[in-house]
Amino acid sequence: MATFPRKSRGGIRFWLLVLLIPGVVTLLLVDSRTDYQALNVVTQEVYDSALLEPAKVLENSVEFNADGSLRIDPPFYAQVMLESRAGNRKYFRVEEVTPNVLSLAGSRGQVAEGKTLLGMQGLPRPVTLAENEGMPVFYNAMYRNDEVRMVALWRDLHYSGVHRQVIILVGESMDLRLHTQQQAWREGLFRDGRMLILAILLVWFSVHWALRPLNELRREIKLRNIDNLMPLDISNVPREVVPLVKAVNHHIDLYRQVLDKQARFLADASHQLRTPLAIMRTQAQYAKREPDIVRMRETLAAIIRQLGQTSRLTEQLLSLAHASGNEVAPQSKVDLNALAREVVLLYLPLAREKHQDLGWVDCHDVSGASEDANVWVLGSDAEIHESISNLVHNAINHAGEGCSITVSAGVQGSDAWVSVCDNGVGLDPSLRDSVFIRFDRGGPARKGSRASGSGLGLAIALAYAQRNRGTIVLNDGDPSVDGGVGLCALLTLPRHLA
Repeated sequence: MATFPRKSRGGIRFWLLVLLIPGVVTLLLVDSRTDYQALNVVTQEVYDSALLEPAKVLENSVEFNADGSLRIDPPFYAQVMLESRAGNRKYFRVEEVTPNVLSLAGSRGQVAEGKTLLGMQGLPRPVTLAENEGMPVFYNAMYRNDEVRMVALWRDLHYSGVHRQVIILVGESMDLRLHTQQQAWREGLFRDGRMLILAILLVWFSVHWALRPLNELRREIKLRNIDNLMPLDISNVPREVVPLVKAVNHHIDLYRQVLDKQARFLADASHQLRTPLAIMRTQAQYAKREPDIVRMRETLAAIIRQLGQTSRLTEQLLSLAHASGNEVAPQSKVDLNALAREVVLLYLPLAREKHQDLGWVDCHDVSGASEDANVWVLGSDAEIHESISNLVHNAINHAGEGCSITVSAGVQGSDAWVSVCDNGVGLDPSLRDSVFIRFDRGGPARKGSRASGSGLGLAIALAYAQRNRGTIVLNDGDPSVDGGVGLCALLTLPRHLA
């Protein structure tokens, strides 16, 4: 099935821009909207104040004639304020309410009738007048197809028992206001856009500057030799990246350990295989030159024995290489009781060949409590089988002829165990840890044992045990006939209770 490369997730610059820019844009939009609303309020207040000023002047310009009629005598500056200019058309009207009403406070502006004293006909009135005399009412309206902003105020006039009521209306077109607001809006957008571009540039160059140590780290790694497994320098990287660099250093250290193990293994394997191969070559050359058939057959028999030992050594080396690997074997429920009994049956012929009594004791609890026949653990059936096999083979190979070897399994608390105990030559306690090292045969400590092992059995057994979360310890075994004690290998694994 065809595979497709995974799409790149983008760099830090990309994600910072993706995450930050929408937020910056949103903040700028909210800020611009708030500024626009505040600007509208300020603009409205400023222009309304300017609109109210001529209305107040007209209000104060209304006077009584001697006959009780009203006249308007606006000052010159009021006329200047009411002049229309390009983009700012002014409208005004002063009218007398006739007939008088009881009060204009809060009355409907369209109801009161009146005559024009000054100004333009048909200016729209507000829906309602102010509650107090002289208080302005601002409103929007349409006049002669022109959108206008209006202000209206009313006043009661009294003179020699005469009562008059007037309404003053002043308006101007909205063009100048709208133009001012739009100009301010465009300038605000320009400022916000400039700020957005500046934010993008700052993020871009800030990330570029912050990533310089990582670029230098990448350059250092690319320039390294293939065999350079020294830890990376964390002194010049950002604090947030230090955990990542430490994790990489940890991985490098693990890889270096693996390579060291492989190098030691290859060196040990080549050393161990070189000697038996040289011996067999010498024996074969001797057999080739030997004219005596009997001696030739003796030499060939020695070659066959050496081939068997070399074959066993090769199998153990392959098992040790597998046990030292990093791959994880499939996990399943394993019955240690049945597995150990199977190993005993497998090695019975070899034990009988060496006149040894290899026996099996059924499952039991070390505390004396009764147990069922199953001792369940969770692990690899093949690896645990190989571990127990190496323990039994090691006992057969080193305990000595005529000894007894007892294999049993059981549980103790949360642990399951298999023990391989013998009453053979034993092993000095000071050397019991060292025999788990590859190619360590225990030296002279195994006095009386004439077996020629490779020193890999216990190392393989321990490696497979550790791969299944277990361990192996060596203790005193059963009493021997010469007054000493044999050796007991105890394999312990976590018990599976489910």
